[in-house]
Amino acid sequence: MTHILAIDQGTTSSRAILFDAQMKIAAVAQEEFPQIYPRSGWVEHDPADLWSTTAGVCRQVIERAGLPASQIAAIGITNQRETTLVWEKDTGRPVCNAIVWQDRRTAEFCRHVREDGQEQLIVEKTGLLMDPYFSATKLKWILDHVEGARARARDGALLFGTVDTYLIWRMTGGAAHVTDATNAARTLLYDIRKGRWSSTICKLFDIPMQMLPEVRDCAAEFGMARGDLFGREIPILGVAGDQQAATLGQACFSPGMLKSTYGTGCFALLNTGAEPVVSKNRLLTTIAYQFDGKPTYALEGSIFIAGAVVQWLRDGLKVIREARETQALAEAADPTQQLIMVPAFTGLGAPYWNAECRGAIYGLTRNSGPAEFARAALESVGFQTRDLLEAMAADWNGARAEGEGGAGAVLRVDGGMSASDWGMQFLADIIGAPVDRPEVLETTALGAAWLAGMKAGLYPHAEGFAQTWRLERRFEPGLDHGARDARYARWRKAVAATMSV
Repeated sequence: MTHILAIDQGTTSSRAILFDAQMKIAAVAQEEFPQIYPRSGWVEHDPADLWSTTAGVCRQVIERAGLPASQIAAIGITNQRETTLVWEKDTGRPVCNAIVWQDRRTAEFCRHVREDGQEQLIVEKTGLLMDPYFSATKLKWILDHVEGARARARDGALLFGTVDTYLIWRMTGGAAHVTDATNAARTLLYDIRKGRWSSTICKLFDIPMQMLPEVRDCAAEFGMARGDLFGREIPILGVAGDQQAATLGQACFSPGMLKSTYGTGCFALLNTGAEPVVSKNRLLTTIAYQFDGKPTYALEGSIFIAGAVVQWLRDGLKVIREARETQALAEAADPTQQLIMVPAFTGLGAPYWNAECRGAIYGLTRNSGPAEFARAALESVGFQTRDLLEAMAADWNGARAEGEGGAGAVLRVDGGMSASDWGMQFLADIIGAPVDRPEVLETTALGAAWLAGMKAGLYPHAEGFAQTWRLERRFEPGLDHGARDARYARWRKAVAATMSV
């Protein structure tokens, strides 16, 4: 068996990538699916789309590679995190659409919990803040609003899962109701220090614990994919949430190492080692990965809108036809115009955590056009990344043990937007640090493949895997300190104005 099938189920598309024995990409298949916006601030997916596109791209990639299923040693899964599904145990039929991580419908409930003084308990146990972003409040909403759902859940008739759990359940024909520690850690229900579901928080949200999946290591036996799917049964041996999978794919195994992934959103993770670091700057404490029952922790900053702002230029404003056009437009933008775009379409994530504010653009003139909008969109991602990195450096440099490296010496990047040379150069300029782009940009899928391949005995363990990481290009900062800080000060002023409306 010479190949690993990696499933990367994302917010806007499902992808399957076959990696060979040298961890090189043999074939790729991808399919987009619709986003559902029932109301302002609400975002949903049809579970049938998640499953059909995932199963479809898996079959396509095997066909494209001309590979018999007997050559696939294992399956690794990485997924959009926090997106919440509830389905019937007997039939597999979802009780409603999946509520996506971007969805803000539970903002009012979160505000009440904070006002009641319950947030600190949740932070201490989960490392997360009380925000609609996470799965628990979405699950509570489903139980509150789907007729009879809570009673059926108490009777054991309904199951909860994030996308990984739902896909595994479908792939195994309902034989496995499981998740991994990284996805569990994003639900707002998992005690990351004790390594188990919190009965205290489940009681607070009135969530029956019997509907929760079993939690396993990232590299573990998650079940066997049905033989009728791919021609033979294939073991599922690796699972991690997308940002943790990217952390693994970037080989960030040492405390102080930092990566940022640019997909629909932007997510920066800083490896903090065997002990969780409690943020004083409204970052998240989470599990980076878990092997042999021992978690490695991380600080995480989450930006809700990164690549999605380019999608907005394409689908909303219709000023571009393809995402790659933004680079040429940004280069052609009038340098005398200084548009600032705050893309708070669904609120602001870290370090602000403001669910109510909405997007804004500052500095418009009569001559502002598509080029200036494209530049402002790309720059917004760089500005938001600096927000995260400054908060991370403050938390980590204050908590790190003597001899451990400081945060932010070099930023490793990946994801679709990292392919933009203009965007990555601006990122280096605005954070004032080198930005390293690897040869393999598919780090999320690579991380999932490595987990499964390592468990199957096909790929090396962490130390050997880290030695395979290769640099494609380093972007060195070019702005002087004064210009960099002046640009960033205008961004902070724009964010403050946006949140004050």
